[in-house]
Amino acid sequence: MLHYAVVFFVIALIAAVFGFGGIAASAAGIAKILFFVFVVLAIASFLFGLIKRN
Repeated sequence: MLHYAVVFFVIALIAAVFGFGGIAASAAGIAKILFFVFVVLAIASFLFGLIKRN
């Protein structure tokens, strides 16, 4: 999932360079959402791993 967030971020950067503001904003928004979902899932996985270990 982090890979997809980076891909959408790169798409947003390329779109911004070429002047496609709407596409850049959309891609950046998607990248931000995917990044936060990744962070939440990573923290949940870490916590479940700690609970299961004990």
